[in-house]
Amino acid sequence: MARPPDLSDRYHKQFVNTVEGIRIASGVPRVIPRVIPQSAINALALVSADGTPNIIATEGMLSELTRDELEAVVSHEMAHIIRGDAFYITLVCSLTNLFERIRLALEPEDQTQRGSALPGPAYLLVSISVIIMRLLSMLISREREILADAAAVELCRNPKALARALYKTHLKNSFVGDFSLTYSPLYIIPPKFEGKSEGFFSRLFNSHPPVMKRIRLLADMASTKPHKIIEEVYEIQKRRKEAQILLPSREEVELEMNAPAAEEDKVVPMEGKVWSILDSKGDWQGPYALSELLFIRFFTPMIRIKNLQEGIEAQAREFVQIRDALRKLGKKKPLDEGKKNRCPRCHLILREDYYEGTPIKVCTQCSGKLVDSSFKWRILSRREVTFSENLIKKAHDFKEQFLDNPFYIRKIREQKSKKISCPHCGSRMLARPFSYQYVIPVDKCFYCYKIWFDADELEILQILTEKS
Repeated sequence: MARPPDLSDRYHKQFVNTVEGIRIASGVPRVIPRVIPQSAINALALVSADGTPNIIATEGMLSELTRDELEAVVSHEMAHIIRGDAFYITLVCSLTNLFERIRLALEPEDQTQRGSALPGPAYLLVSISVIIMRLLSMLISREREILADAAAVELCRNPKALARALYKTHLKNSFVGDFSLTYSPLYIIPPKFEGKSEGFFSRLFNSHPPVMKRIRLLADMASTKPHKIIEEVYEIQKRRKEAQILLPSREEVELEMNAPAAEEDKVVPMEGKVWSILDSKGDWQGPYALSELLFIRFFTPMIRIKNLQEGIEAQAREFVQIRDALRKLGKKKPLDEGKKNRCPRCHLILREDYYEGTPIKVCTQCSGKLVDSSFKWRILSRREVTFSENLIKKAHDFKEQFLDNPFYIRKIREQKSKKISCPHCGSRMLARPFSYQYVIPVDKCFYCYKIWFDADELEILQILTEKS
């Protein structure tokens, strides 16, 4: 799921600049930065099929690391590229994965036959190859990680920053994407890696040396102790927490400033409910506005509709207004230019803003927020803001009501049943759960993939995510 960085995002821009700076310092001709939309903290370097090296970081890493720590991690991955480790490890991991897939394909489909029937020679041969390739990849990675740490220090001149980054990655270690143990050697610290022992089996089956051993070696380079570096990590986290911006709830904002919106900013939407549609039972339904008509479940260009204002009945495709509207939807343009970039609730012009470094649009009256759906992992991974007691209580009440009565979500969805148009493309937005894990109903546009958060919804979602 790695994607190109979004240069309009402050965190992504810093990552791109860091990769470019370390690339110039190291003399590598070209490196492509990419971002994985996951809250886990991790990074890796690999080589594409065309031979281009890539440095990939998770959203969690971009959110949690300081600038010098990010430079140290990028230097570590660049060291793998310079030394040729990235190419060899990518090759070995790819071959290991190939043998693993062949082994799975040769397994008997009938589960009952696996224990009774003897495995075939091909299956045994491939299984042995998988074990050999996996041990080889772990051996290569294990031997080269400490050397890459040392080479990274030569690039960034900051062993303490790399040690802090390794410890933070170790603290928030979890699976990244569609993770397989085959790819463990690629990561700076493999997901779900304990790495505490230095025994024979640990050296044989772990792709990386123990985290504390690496921190100890880096601490020696900086003439300090490992426990001092760990204390710095918690001190940085403490300072970041103290620097968080306090976000109030909508009710608290209204108490402090209750100024009405300027009259010139308001727009009264012209509904134009002049359309009627013939349903499957032969009954006329309506009247509807054009924006409502196109999103009726059984609407098609061939269905018969009627323009009540002109008294004309025909197939939908025969009306110029319908054809133009369908063409706009196909190009993801708003049906009504007057509603573009306006709040779907109170129809004020949306203001461009940033939320934890992510570009969003905000309504100054109702505090609603328009967010691109691809930005959700950025916001949920970052910790620039904290929340007022009122907001925390609202999130707690929501969670309690949902646990006690799951139908509470259905009630909220019914309350949000008022049809609204997407401020970006004008398509109908639908009330749907934010995700399967967080079932807060939000308004989603399935044409341009924007999400409309009503007042406090984004904050409540973030509170529930951070407390989980």
